[in-house]
Amino acid sequence: MATVGGNLLQRTRCPYFYDTASRCNKRAPGAGCDARDGFNRYHAILGASEHCIAVHPSDLCVALAALDTTVHTVGPHGARAIPFEGFHRLPGDTPHVETVLSAEELITAVEIAPLASARRSMYRKLRDRSSYAFALVSVAAVLEISDGVITTARLALGGVAHAPWRAARAERVLLGAPATSDTFRRAAEAELAAAVGRRHNAFKIGLAQHAIVDVLEQLASQGGAR
Repeated sequence: MATVGGNLLQRTRCPYFYDTASRCNKRAPGAGCDARDGFNRYHAILGASEHCIAVHPSDLCVALAALDTTVHTVGPHGARAIPFEGFHRLPGDTPHVETVLSAEELITAVEIAPLASARRSMYRKLRDRSSYAFALVSVAAVLEISDGVITTARLALGGVAHAPWRAARAERVLLGAPATSDTFRRAAEAELAAAVGRRHNAFKIGLAQHAIVDVLEQLASQGGAR
């Protein structure tokens, strides 16, 4: 049976990881990465490395990344409370090491702080078909507005990176700025400025920008203001 902890520890849906005839640094460190020059429609545009361009497949983790979440663990050296943003690792040169958990640690709880602003939140998932499909791009957002100015902005992306991606650059643009479509566009462009598209997935850059703007506009018009 699926568990919340198991969801956090999902590996990837990269077909080259599952195809043992393919080179995959995540499956066999040092083997190479066939996804880089292969069919990479579903692969990362942010935070990738020359060793791995796989994405984390979870929907739940994207929402947790946008909230004030803590992962509690226990192991031989005692208990730990790990901020969610520091739980998953980007690939670097060790893509087979996906989280900061040690082999002896067990997740005991996932704690979400009671953020009042999270009542004004949204999750949007864009995919190739309407059901049973992993995200090409997903957006989780929290937005709070006072007198036309953004006072709280929390934003995370899925389907774009090896880990759930907290959109810190976009948040910095949003916070304290007027809640307008122009601000939302500038925030989306700032976040995707470092994105690297490949042969089959470059479209994700524009798709992610449009998704961010659309979600923020909806939140602003449907309950982001107070």
